[in-house]
Amino acid sequence: MKTNSLKDLGAIGRKLAEERQAAAAREAARLEAQRKAHAEKTLFVRSVGAVKAIGDHRRVKLSPAPPPPLAVQQQLDEKRVLMEAISDEFDAGTLLEVDDALSFRRPGIGVDVTRKLRRGEWTLQREIDLHGLRREDAREALSTFIREAHRQGIRCVRVVHGKGLGSPGKVPVLKGRVHSWLVQKSEVLAFVQARRDEGGAGALVVLLKAS
Repeated sequence: MKTNSLKDLGAIGRKLAEERQAAAAREAARLEAQRKAHAEKTLFVRSVGAVKAIGDHRRVKLSPAPPPPLAVQQQLDEKRVLMEAISDEFDAGTLLEVDDALSFRRPGIGVDVTRKLRRGEWTLQREIDLHGLRREDAREALSTFIREAHRQGIRCVRVVHGKGLGSPGKVPVLKGRVHSWLVQKSEVLAFVQARRDEGGAGALVVLLKAS
């Protein structure tokens, strides 16, 4: 029985040795496979040396669109045009009809137009009051008002310039200026002094071209 036990122990020892051998062989095979894989991966680099990736020039890197420029110069130009479009040096006196009230009509505009304006047959659609404004401010405000009214299809407007009672010597300086400025505006077809109930000598009723 003792002999059988020794045989069994010997067999167990051999089996353990074989298993250790097999495990060592497997580990050696794994390490060799790992070495070969690394060698294959670095073969190109070892053959040609270090390389640098070339960028794809087919792609264009676009910068974000810059914000639209402020139209500062355009605004300045428009303001300059407004200022130059109507001059204080223009004498409208020769173009005004002298009757019971000063009036103006462009060549080709019939007398009946000013008569209808005086009778109030045109509906007033818009009004601007220039009272208290300095000359430069009044000129710019009137020019802008006429331009915008014409752009919006307005045909008949009232311009209040005052009677000049507060002016030195009670001379209606602004009234004469407004006459001159309106004559120079191409949008203006005709104007007459307003009726008493619409401002009288302190206002004008103005007819504009159709837009």
